[in-house]
Amino acid sequence: MRKIFVSTLLLLATSLFAEGIHWAKDYQSGIAQATKEKKPVMFVISRHTCKYCVILEKNTFSDKRVIEKLNRDFVSIISYTDDRDYIPYGMYTGGTPTTWFLNADGTPMFSPVTGARSPEAYIHALQVVQDKFNEINKNGKKK
Repeated sequence: MRKIFVSTLLLLATSLFAEGIHWAKDYQSGIAQATKEKKPVMFVISRHTCKYCVILEKNTFSDKRVIEKLNRDFVSIISYTDDRDYIPYGMYTGGTPTTWFLNADGTPMFSPVTGARSPEAYIHALQVVQDKFNEINKNGKKK
């Protein structure tokens, strides 16, 4: 009986704490992790009270396919303007949400994407970024 109780408790705990995006603690530690792991960075500038930020987080960032791809192939960082989180100079464009895709050293790979996007659009963007990142690192130089 005790074994069943423990198994049920573990199953409940696992479902309550379902895996989400593994966000870096902050920008600096995320860049350090990306450099160490040789991965591109998805850096999101968000705000808790922003309608489209909430949509992005609740719809796209809760999609299992997006979570899986980000956790496997990227280092994910999110900074909230209303929490006064660190945002590198020149990256805050005034609008939220803003997503930057960065090289492991923190340099931008593309212009930022603003607004909420569907999971399908995000997955496509992540693949484009990953392909470009792999191409850059295969050749050892930025194109």
